[in-house]
Amino acid sequence: MADSIKNKKEKDVIGWFNEVLLKAKVVDFSSVKGFSVYMPYGYMMWEISQKYLDKKFKELGVENVYFPSLIPEHLLAKEEKHIEHFSVEAAWVTMGGDKKLDERLAIRPTSETIIYDSLSNWIKSYRDLPMLLNQWVNIVRWETKETRFFLRGREFLWQEGHCAFRTEEEAEGNALKIVKIYKEFMEEIMAVPAFIGLKSEREKFAGADKSYTLEVFLPGNYASQAATSHVLGTNFSKPFEIKFLNEKNEWEYVHQTSWGISTRTIGVMVLEFGDDKGLVLPPKIAPIQIIIIPILGSRADEKILSESKRIRDELLKLGVRVKLDDDKDSSPGWKFNEYELKGVPMRLEVGEKELLNGELTYKVRFDGEKGVIKLDKLDSIVEKLNLIQSKMLNEQRKKTMSNIKITNNKDEFITGLKERKYILKAAWCGSEKCEDKIEEETSASSRFIPADKEELISDKCIYCGEKARFNAYFAQSF
Repeated sequence: MADSIKNKKEKDVIGWFNEVLLKAKVVDFSSVKGFSVYMPYGYMMWEISQKYLDKKFKELGVENVYFPSLIPEHLLAKEEKHIEHFSVEAAWVTMGGDKKLDERLAIRPTSETIIYDSLSNWIKSYRDLPMLLNQWVNIVRWETKETRFFLRGREFLWQEGHCAFRTEEEAEGNALKIVKIYKEFMEEIMAVPAFIGLKSEREKFAGADKSYTLEVFLPGNYASQAATSHVLGTNFSKPFEIKFLNEKNEWEYVHQTSWGISTRTIGVMVLEFGDDKGLVLPPKIAPIQIIIIPILGSRADEKILSESKRIRDELLKLGVRVKLDDDKDSSPGWKFNEYELKGVPMRLEVGEKELLNGELTYKVRFDGEKGVIKLDKLDSIVEKLNLIQSKMLNEQRKKTMSNIKITNNKDEFITGLKERKYILKAAWCGSEKCEDKIEEETSASSRFIPADKEELISDKCIYCGEKARFNAYFAQSF
């Protein structure tokens, strides 16, 4: 019998989350506190994510680069808000070998400053623009809260895009294009419904004019920021002297964007779909989409194994990520439980009965659907995987929307957030002081302000009663 999950998701979501990821061999603890090991099964999910996103970025003309992982303190300090925020999160290198360094070096908490130091040398003319760069790297931020696999660690994997443009309008357009790609990725690959909006003044990126966010809502009515895309204006180009000569031979500062998505998306997906048996993976992100399990123990074993290999080879030709488990030392029941734990979207059983009937028995991990597929219709499996993917997204979208409540009642707003009864949408003033008080009383914060203008739910702020400026979504962060 494969290891069963002892923690129950509804009773102890963190205990459940850790246990599932460890037993499914997605990640492991390392000997460095707060740093995770990405095991092959987990890392492949990141590789699938990279492949999808990298193609989308390159279609926009983005080119990949690599910058050093160490950033001199004087560069990090060039943008005041930036250093104020990141200096407390940075891990610092102070020694080189056995000698003390003349200047501290931050282990990359984010790369704006070191990249923009180079852009000041690379950009001289309007002909050099736009400059669209991206790098796939690791990030170190010295998290002091309790760390959690994928969701909050001292090191994580991500991509960070850094672009320079002639005009504010071009930068705004780039930031929006990217956050829409992130939404498409979350919904098309992860099957997780996502929302685009703007962060509040308090929550926006340090040094940005505005921050577009991609938010997802989790079981228990928590929220998580899945990705961000920032409009930086000239806040970095001025201190870093990133200027270009325009057609009139006049100097102008570039307008910039930065944007990123990380391995947090894997953790979000696990939380959305996992159950008390283990992972439940959408087919497009699953390292193994189909597991073939021969049912052995009869005189037909040799034929069953031969047919299982043929089915595997046919599915490989169709582009399916398929595995044949022909280990004779483990029972079919043990294998069923093992691959349910690992969240494999679909199981195919090949036994004597199946061969006699010219069909395969299948079971879907997501909803437990069972049925048969004709051996001469293996190509229908690809269609079946696509149906599973779309069903997962559609059902999750219905659940998410049913948990969002619009209100203009303050008591309902406070109670709903405190007890996580709903994701709350309400009219809001947007002030930092008001947001601080909301968080103090409810442990919740603003998650995003809808990017498109909407009719106000009320003309007064839901919390302080001052004039409302826009609608906003509120929830506790996971």
